[in-house]
Amino acid sequence: MAETGGRPLHDNYGPEARNAVEREAQLPTTGWEREVARGLELGLPAADSIVDRRIPTFSRGELPHFAGINTFLKAPFVEDVRTCGEYDVVVLGAPFDGGTTYRPGTRFGPQGIRKISALYGPYNFELGVDLRESITIADVGDVFTIPGNIEKTFDQISKAVGHVYASGAFPVVLGGDHSIGYPTVRGVSEHLRGNLGIIHFDRHVDTQETDLDERMHTTPWFHATDIPNVPPRNLVQIGIGGWQAPRPGVKVGRERGTTIMTVTDCVEMGIEAAAQRALDVAWDGAEAVWLSFDVDCLDAAFVPGTGWPEPGGFLPREVLKFIQLVAAQPLAGIEVVECSPPYDHAEITSLIATRVICDTLGCLVRAGHLPRSAGD
Repeated sequence: MAETGGRPLHDNYGPEARNAVEREAQLPTTGWEREVARGLELGLPAADSIVDRRIPTFSRGELPHFAGINTFLKAPFVEDVRTCGEYDVVVLGAPFDGGTTYRPGTRFGPQGIRKISALYGPYNFELGVDLRESITIADVGDVFTIPGNIEKTFDQISKAVGHVYASGAFPVVLGGDHSIGYPTVRGVSEHLRGNLGIIHFDRHVDTQETDLDERMHTTPWFHATDIPNVPPRNLVQIGIGGWQAPRPGVKVGRERGTTIMTVTDCVEMGIEAAAQRALDVAWDGAEAVWLSFDVDCLDAAFVPGTGWPEPGGFLPREVLKFIQLVAAQPLAGIEVVECSPPYDHAEITSLIATRVICDTLGCLVRAGHLPRSAGD
């Protein structure tokens, strides 16, 4: 029997659980101790009747989960965006649903994701990662989007994402409808010397040129792959299928040579093989890869809070396994889109959005890609 922390481990653990228990013993607690000290300094020591003297009078930090201001994972809110380069990860919201063609509501996506993220702590058992001990995260709030003007909103989003990416921080974008995929990619690509690949989880191809005579949430990848250093051969789309795939978009993908894998493709070839193919395609000759995650890639039963739910999508454990494999390689950033709280039930759609982000960050940390200085 192995020993962890001076005490032997028994042999009744499953392999993953044993590894998780062993890894936890190696994790530091300095970030947590720093957070406790900050809470006592800024929130005042607790009332005399409180036995646990780590508790402040005013809630500061992770606990209690039901209290505090809703930033993502209760990360510090950074009002001065000029300082975002001082953090490893920067979260920003893109509250826009002006590209929606049927059920609006994703403008409230950033609020919904931030709210339910308070349910989470920074430690993941299976991954053996504590984000608080590994990286610094800031929430810089939302992009000032322009209701009713999609092009001005695109310009705002590109400038915001480009600013965060150029600062050296890892951008996490909370959508918003999927029309924001074009300006986020544009914002990153402007700061690259080489090509940008895209790994896109969705039930819909989103590759037609226009929809209802405009650039909508069904069109981001047509326009993104028009950018000179975002070639369509580096766009891989995962989970496509069902009765909501407009034929003009399929035609564009066929003509431009994009890669599509259906849910059945991924399940039958195995998630590991599908993830490897996605990485091979997206990284082929690319300098960086952007991860775009539409929550409707999951079966409609798991994501009621989205504009275009479609039965037959992925199971959550399949998606999370896929994400963990993709994030074993470095990423330029991630956007999670099409979370629509007005249609949600018990916040489960916002929860899966939060989980995808946390798993992505955790796997990037585990693989040594975050903080970025660790991979330099």
